[in-house]
Amino acid sequence: QVQVVESGGGLVQAGGSLRLSCAASGRTFSSYTVGWFRQAPGKEREFVAGISWTGSNTNYTDSVKGRFTISRDNAQNTAYLQMNNLKPEDTAVYYCAAPIACSGIGCYSLGDTWGQGTQVTVSS
Repeated sequence: QVQVVESGGGLVQAGGSLRLSCAASGRTFSSYTVGWFRQAPGKEREFVAGISWTGSNTNYTDSVKGRFTISRDNAQNTAYLQMNNLKPEDTAVYYCAAPIACSGIGCYSLGDTWGQGTQVTVSS
């Protein structure tokens, strides 16, 4: 498991945008798959987006397709989640994780702990 620090969250109006960053600390994650997950109050943590170690393959949960884009900069040990056209239902704490394991329907974290995450709040 790679230690990461998430940042970039905040409070935005519906329809606005945010760019989240996931910076690795202590070791490189250039050879690992990376994923973003989120957890809203009263709900289970869910997978949002994942990216392969080369960046050539990505996948997204259906609710964010066309609005969110995951990317990575291996030289900087950083992954990103560009979130556009935000909706109130996107309000959650967002976490990143590396590595992750993916199937044809989604991904999950292979780590045993989660970081602090970054809060995203979307007002209507």
